[in-house]
Amino acid sequence: MDKGRFNKGLVTRKQTLGEQYVAKNLDAADEFNRPFQEALTEYCWGFGWADETIDLKTRSMMNLTMLGALDKMDEWAIHCRGALNNGVTKEEIRAIVHIIGIYCGAPQALQCFRVARAVLQEENLL
Repeated sequence: MDKGRFNKGLVTRKQTLGEQYVAKNLDAADEFNRPFQEALTEYCWGFGWADETIDLKTRSMMNLTMLGALDKMDEWAIHCRGALNNGVTKEEIRAIVHIIGIYCGAPQALQCFRVARAVLQEENLL
């Protein structure tokens, strides 16, 4: 493991998903899944997300679109909160769901709207 990239990834992961969420996941890691949590932090967050070529807000918007297209609703909820942390507005989330509806179909957009509504309500934005 590249410790520098891991540490950079840890900072970016906490900034996006929140310190509590990240700590909960890392603290819950055991010998079975710890290597994967470490790899996610180093590679996904340290290599991918921490690359400054694309800002975090844009990455969050891209990520919501891809997760919506893939029907990964648990991750969509997590990254919807992360997108808000990275400056994405509820209006931008709505526009992202519109694009998901155009390219992935109305049922998928409806599912994304349901998840987004729950997240936005929890964050007192609706």
